Amino acid sequence: MNEISFVDTTLRDAHQSLWNGQMTTAMMLPVAPVIDQVGFEALDFMALISMDWYVRNQRENPWEHLRLMARDMPRTPLIVGGVLRNFGNIPESVTEFWVQTVAKAGAKRIRINDPCHDIEEIRKAIKWSKTAGLTTMVALIYSYSPVHTDQFYAEKAEQIARAGADRIFIKDVGGLLTPERTRTLVPAILKNIHGLPLEIHGHCTTGLAPICYLESIKLGVSTVHTAVSPLANGPSQPSAFNILDNLPLSGFNANIDKDALKAMSDHFRFVAAREGFPVGAPVEYDLFQYEHQVPGGMMSNFKAELKKRGLENRFDDLLKEISQIRKELGFPIMVTPLSQYIGAQAILNLISGERYKTVTDEIINYVLGHYGELAAPVEKQVRDKLLTKPRAKELQNREPLQKSIEVLRKEFGPELSDEVLLLKLLSSNQEAVDDVLSMKPKEYHYPRGDKPILALLQELSKRKDSVSVQIRKNDFFLELR
Repeated sequence: MNEISFVDTTLRDAHQSLWNGQMTTAMMLPVAPVIDQVGFEALDFMALISMDWYVRNQRENPWEHLRLMARDMPRTPLIVGGVLRNFGNIPESVTEFWVQTVAKAGAKRIRINDPCHDIEEIRKAIKWSKTAGLTTMVALIYSYSPVHTDQFYAEKAEQIARAGADRIFIKDVGGLLTPERTRTLVPAILKNIHGLPLEIHGHCTTGLAPICYLESIKLGVSTVHTAVSPLANGPSQPSAFNILDNLPLSGFNANIDKDALKAMSDHFRFVAAREGFPVGAPVEYDLFQYEHQVPGGMMSNFKAELKKRGLENRFDDLLKEISQIRKELGFPIMVTPLSQYIGAQAILNLISGERYKTVTDEIINYVLGHYGELAAPVEKQVRDKLLTKPRAKELQNREPLQKSIEVLRKEFGPELSDEVLLLKLLSSNQEAVDDVLSMKPKEYHYPRGDKPILALLQELSKRKDSVSVQIRKNDFFLELR
């Protein structure tokens, strides 16, 4: 039987998709040694944009987060990465320096996602990563449109392979793949990647991802990206249990410790119950997903943003507006950061009552081609409307900010460590960075959900209204005072 490898997404993409990124280091750390026993090929752990997220929303130091988990999972390579290019005011020198620093902190693999499949940007990211000693995995980001054909992806795959990638993966952020398309797409890619391993990363937004995984395995995909319940399904990845159970029926197997996998799942089910987090469940097929193509990880963000503005009843209107913007802009792939840019513009269009009355710099930069080659031309009427705005003239000849690390270190403080310097360079909230850095060392105490008796004792011991705790089972008796 042919062996299939598993990449686990529970600690990164899955909890972003289902729990809006609310899982803390404390919730992960107790079960890290168990995760290390499962036998995952690697673990999807952190994105470049996660650095800022952990500082602003969790009030945690992401470097400590990475180091602690790498320490407790020595056998499982941690994957970091994302979009490694300049979409704002971050110089290339900072991204290259970040790649070097995450490697020192414990990362082993890097995920390279370029939303425009810009081969020059991908080539730079591969070079930086290999110099840092990281294994490179480059995404072919799937989209359903008139221009994203099998030939399009086959050509991009060959360019990525020739650029020196170690691995290539199909990244279906919108859950758009169908079994029929999988049967033509996977062979077209495999034919052009000169024997490189091909992986698949999908979301269950339409409910088809588990079927597409099994079809892709039959066609030659060697690694699948899954999550454990309660963080599988819904807008997240397929369940590891479901794929494992179906593999033997297709003539394949996997070297996975199911007992450790169950213990891992039990822990996160406990976390979900304790914190009030939702449990992922299979969804009904939705054709509308092929129109708006909003990634699973963004659904919860959009709902939270609309609720903040008192517009939660207009969620369907927002998705329709996103669909329209996608068509008008030439079918950009709905993936970070383009999906956020299009979503922000859709919200502005809804609020103002006039489409494109207010336009973000990011949308103008995209239309101007500053973010890479457009998959298809922007509709003329929309392009004319956007590029006649005064701001478009200011951005026309935009030159990305480029400063060396040495110059930036002098500006921010030569005494800063590499990690602190990067926190300041990458964060949108300097006050939050200072708060995190000034905190006392954290203590990461959290009950083990796969050890219910131990968890119960830990929880009861915190109660102030109890003098003692007694536990009896058959001849066993324990009393804590």
